[in-house]
Amino acid sequence: MKQSYDVIVVGAGPAGSIAARSAAEKGHSVLLLEKDRDVGYPVRCGEAVAKAGIEEFITTDEKWIASKISKFSFIAPNESEVTLQFKEAVFVLERRLFDYELARTAADAGAEIMTRTYVNGLLIEDGKVCGVKYASQGEQKEVRAKIVIAADGVESRVGRWAGIPTHVDFREMESAVQVTAANVPVAQDTLYFYFGIDVSPSGYLWIFPKGNNKVNIGIGVSGLIGKKKSAQSYLDDFMQKHYPDAPVLTRIAGGVPCGITLDKISAPGIMLVGDAARQVNPLSGGGITSGMIGGSIAGRIAAEAVKMNKLDHILTYDKAWNERLGKRHLIYNRIKEGIYNFPDQKFNDIADAFVKIPMDKRTLGTLFRTALWNKPSLLLDVAKVFF
Repeated sequence: MKQSYDVIVVGAGPAGSIAARSAAEKGHSVLLLEKDRDVGYPVRCGEAVAKAGIEEFITTDEKWIASKISKFSFIAPNESEVTLQFKEAVFVLERRLFDYELARTAADAGAEIMTRTYVNGLLIEDGKVCGVKYASQGEQKEVRAKIVIAADGVESRVGRWAGIPTHVDFREMESAVQVTAANVPVAQDTLYFYFGIDVSPSGYLWIFPKGNNKVNIGIGVSGLIGKKKSAQSYLDDFMQKHYPDAPVLTRIAGGVPCGITLDKISAPGIMLVGDAARQVNPLSGGGITSGMIGGSIAGRIAAEAVKMNKLDHILTYDKAWNERLGKRHLIYNRIKEGIYNFPDQKFNDIADAFVKIPMDKRTLGTLFRTALWNKPSLLLDVAKVFF
């Protein structure tokens, strides 16, 4: 390991690996640091993602696809169900294998990778980040860099150490829990979404199939809801009602930022990507594809800054992200605020209205349009992203 690098990336999730690869592909020296023993572990994700979003960054490989999805099922509080066909293919991933493969592509591009490396501080000189402090194999060390990219997840201490406000209002931070369960007899080509005050207040509960009657079942609730009843309690109630005898293979929990991107995601010597930058889709809570997009932009800009020997070029990252996806996330957030607090009867009415639409006319866009027909300003937002 060298004493200094052009770019250091902290965190080897999808956003971090793509950032490292994007910088390394331009011939710059890149070090990717991961605190856990293995890349891709532990999994903290529902694992569903659009095929098109993945294929922008990596060729599809059957080994990390658990199931191929073609349908979306909306289940109202009264348990009426409406199904629609996705226009584009969706995958449920095996994240451990997928993340590992993304990191391998970064290594193939020339990035060095170190696991079990716990970053516990930054090197800062004259107000500029110029490296990291870390613990590895019981030793405290330092390594310098021209640019640091923080991809250390929703808890992102790296951003805070650099003076970037990374806190999230508890109302925009969801507490999420998920189990992977066996012997759950659902269609393996369908994503299921449950709504209602007793099941998933101010959010949704999901069932994502993973092949062989194995599924991810999860829920996220806001900080306001979680004060009264935990996400775990809602999930336990659902499992007891619907799948009381299903063996639970894994159980995970964590925070999911479901607001808009941080006001500031770059500072002298540093950029934030993925969950660290709050680049999660506020409407769906999904962050795999958007994190990879953020990582690719940051990696590209870092490479440009090093090549030009103009390191303050990284301060253009905020604008580049907003132009690519940040502005769209503002729209998603407005739509989310318009629908997630509907009363149960409203969700039931949506299902009753949507079921009358012919199957070949049903899309996510028409579903949101049905839900928001009496909110003209939000209908315009729906049109911007779905039509």
